[in-house]
Amino acid sequence: MVKLVYYLPSLYAPGGLERIITFKANYFAEHFPEYAVTIVTSEQVGKPPYFPLSPKVRHIDIDVPFDWPFDQSRVSKLIKYPFRYRKFKNRLSQVLYELKPDITISTLRREINFIHSLKDGSVKIGEFHVTRHSYHAGALHSRNPLVNILKKRWANQMVNNLSKLSGVVILTHEEAAFWPELNNTCVIPNPIITPIGTYSDCRNKQVIAAGRYAPQKGFDLLIDSWAIVAQKHPDWTLRIYGEGMRQELQQQIDRLGLTRSCILEPTVPNITDKYSESSVFVLSSRFEGFGMVLIEAMSCGVPVVSFACPCGPRDIIKDGEDGLLVENGNTAQLAEKISLLIADEQQRCQMGKQARINSERFRMQQIALLWKELFEKQLKEKKI
Repeated sequence: MVKLVYYLPSLYAPGGLERIITFKANYFAEHFPEYAVTIVTSEQVGKPPYFPLSPKVRHIDIDVPFDWPFDQSRVSKLIKYPFRYRKFKNRLSQVLYELKPDITISTLRREINFIHSLKDGSVKIGEFHVTRHSYHAGALHSRNPLVNILKKRWANQMVNNLSKLSGVVILTHEEAAFWPELNNTCVIPNPIITPIGTYSDCRNKQVIAAGRYAPQKGFDLLIDSWAIVAQKHPDWTLRIYGEGMRQELQQQIDRLGLTRSCILEPTVPNITDKYSESSVFVLSSRFEGFGMVLIEAMSCGVPVVSFACPCGPRDIIKDGEDGLLVENGNTAQLAEKISLLIADEQQRCQMGKQARINSERFRMQQIALLWKELFEKQLKEKKI
C-alpha cells in the first residue's frame, strides 16, 4: 500500500486549487486500490469541503487558521503570525510523523520553508498551481529599494527551498523554462475535471469567457476588444461568467455602449452547458498558472481565442488548428481574431471539432498515469 498525503490550507473554498486537489485525490483513491489517500488541511475552521470528497479519501485538519477570522486587523494578524506559524509547523510535522506517508505533496504555501527537512520518511513533491510571473508581477521593480531587496531575498529563498524537494511539478513547459535554477522539475498539466454533457455545434451567435472578475483575467481588455467586434457583428453576444469586481466592468460596458451585446453573468455550476451554447471562447488574461477554462471549453468542442500570456495558452492551443493565439495585451488583434472566427463559420466549426479531439490529452485518465509514473519513479529512487 502506497500512502499518499496532500497538504493545502483548506477545502471549503470554491477555488481552482481546492477543485483540482479534490478531484485528483478522489481519482487516485477510487481507481488505484494500492493507494491510500489523505488530505491534510490547516484552516478548515469546521466548514465542510466545497467539492465532495470520496469516502475513500481521509481528511485531517490540524486547526491552525492564519486568516480566520477574516475581519481581523492587519496589526493583530502580524502580531499573532509568529505564534501561529510555529504552531502550524509543529502540528503539520506531527501529523506527518504519525501518518508516515510514502509520498507527501505540498501545494507550496507556508510549509515550503520546512517540509523538505522533515524526517517522516516520505518523498516530498511540490505542486505549482500558479506561474512564477504571478509571484513578482512588478514587485521587483518597486520604487522602494528596501522592498526590492526583501523581494529578491524572498525569491532566492524560495528557489533554495524548491531545490531541496525530491520533485517540483509544473503545469506547462513554458513555465518550466522560468525556473532555470531548478533541475528537479517535471511537467504535468491539470486535468479536465468538468463532466461533459453536450457539445457545441459552433453555430450559435454567442462568444463566452469565464473567470474571476479580477485584473489578472483581463476582462477590461476583452470588453475593449468587444467594442470593436460589436461594430462589425452587432448580432453576436459576449457573455462573461464570473464574480468579483463587477461594478467596474459594468461601468466600462455601459460607457462603451455595449449593454445589450456584452453581459456579465454570475458563476454557474453547469459551466459546460454554457460552453456548449457558445461558438467561441476567449481568454484575455494578463497571466495564468495554466488556464483550466481553455481545456474545459475545448473539450466541449468550442474553438478558443487567447492572449499568448504566461503561462498555459502556448502549451494548450495549437495555433490555427484548434484555436488562435494573440499577442499578449493586444486588444486590436484580439478583436481581429474573434471577428475572424465569427465571420468564417466553416473554419470555426472545423476548429471546434479539432479542439474537442486535441483536448483528450488532458483527460484525467491520461494525467493520472503521468502522476503515477512520477510517484513510482520517486519511490524507486528513494529505495536506491
